[in-house]
Amino acid sequence: MNIAIVGASGAVGQELLKVLAERNFPVDGLRLFGSSRSAGTHYSFRGNDITVQLLQHGNLFQGLDIVFTSAGASVSREYAADITRFGAVMIDNSSAFRMDADVPLVVPEVNAGDVRFCTRGIIANPNCTTIQMVVALQAIENISHIRRVHVSTYQAASGAGAQAMKELETQYRQVLAGEQPTVDKFMWQLAFNLIPHIDVFTDNDYTKEEMKMYHETRKIMHSDIRVSATCVRVPSLRAHSESIWVETEQPVSVAAAREAFRHADGCRLIDEPAKAAARDTADLPYPMPLFLSGRDEVFVGRVRADLSNPNSLAFWCVSDQIRKGAALNAVQIAELLAADRP
Repeated sequence: MNIAIVGASGAVGQELLKVLAERNFPVDGLRLFGSSRSAGTHYSFRGNDITVQLLQHGNLFQGLDIVFTSAGASVSREYAADITRFGAVMIDNSSAFRMDADVPLVVPEVNAGDVRFCTRGIIANPNCTTIQMVVALQAIENISHIRRVHVSTYQAASGAGAQAMKELETQYRQVLAGEQPTVDKFMWQLAFNLIPHIDVFTDNDYTKEEMKMYHETRKIMHSDIRVSATCVRVPSLRAHSESIWVETEQPVSVAAAREAFRHADGCRLIDEPAKAAARDTADLPYPMPLFLSGRDEVFVGRVRADLSNPNSLAFWCVSDQIRKGAALNAVQIAELLAADRP
């Protein structure tokens, strides 16, 4: 297949190149596009040197089958018509089209069949926090319908981009040196701090990030599920964590939930609290972002019964939001398209 990446120099664009190579995606031709800042940059893919072309309007996307876009919602909206005009499918990693009724919002482990309804030539990649949550929720939904979810997220600096990661590292060095920390990519100093504010506030005092989790979960799972989220930026570099509480229609035992997570597509159960005292990084008692960055799975642990509600469970999950929360999920969508190709 002939593919392209828009936003090739960004963190997700770079991860897309890695994932495409690692998963041996059938690439016959690859084109990279970027802004004036990244145009002319060279990247290697399967031994070939590829130059980033300047993104501009015209016939740049003629002859392409799949175009991954990861350059922000405004760029996606501006170039969607150019990308799809000649028949390419746009797999968009921004928020531009996620809630459009005629655009599938896909997490392959949950709603792979929705790619068949790609009538506009656009498939949306969900928000990273939603992706890892619904992969885990689907395991429970297969046992009993989930009525409600309360989730608190612990989102790493990488969720704000490569420059945000550099800023966090710089802030730590500055604070430890007794200097005034640089604050640019975040609302407040993130080093040695937590910021309960991701994206802008809406009229109901939830942020857009929190409302994304509400609306996207319902669309992906084709469910009346109700989600209440609190999204927090934390001073870790990569991989998001989530503390999740679910209420189901029928009671689900801890043993049944653990078994469901153990066998769920895209999940890996790490739930050995008795091993916590050992501090063995090769045999973790529960998921932690420090040790699971760069991995593909959604890791689940701390599964336990809710002491206040017999129909409720609580658990913890960790996933690399640049991998499964962005690049990997997009490539998995592309794999679904490739499998359906005559």
